Amino acid sequence: MFYYIIALFVIALDQLTKYLIVKNMELGESIKVIEDFLYITSHRNRGAAWGILEGQMWFFYIITVIVIIGIVYYIQKAAKGKMLFGVSLGFMLGGAIGNFIDRVFRNEVVDFINTYIFGYDFPVFNIADSALVIGVAMLMIQMLLEERALKKEKTHGENGTHHS
Repeated sequence: MFYYIIALFVIALDQLTKYLIVKNMELGESIKVIEDFLYITSHRNRGAAWGILEGQMWFFYIITVIVIIGIVYYIQKAAKGKMLFGVSLGFMLGGAIGNFIDRVFRNEVVDFINTYIFGYDFPVFNIADSALVIGVAMLMIQMLLEERALKKEKTHGENGTHHS
């Protein structure tokens, strides 16, 4: 249940921030937060990251539904007793649903976080995108930890210190 609460929090924050951008800013308008680093910029995206596959809404609907079903399945079946794994899935579920809501109701995704990292104008993104990236990063950490534990277990087994 906790993992679904994380997803709901991500969805609520994502949709609230997008609502505020749509209602209070003109498309293309930008507000400086930290000069040469962070701006709030009203932007729309009809594709995936960096605008790829623009206009392919049915593709996104199908893929997102499959991803959501997969994440829910893993939360139910594989996340028990694995807090980091479950939290990562909660972030990914919230992010996927947040952008899915935009695609269904707006036919585009509202983006507004505009960063310049080492002078590079990074593509504009949103809370749902951030949650997806955080979730994937946490999943990668979980996988590395599991791999390390498996190697340690295997090493102890080969040295005769592991008892069955």
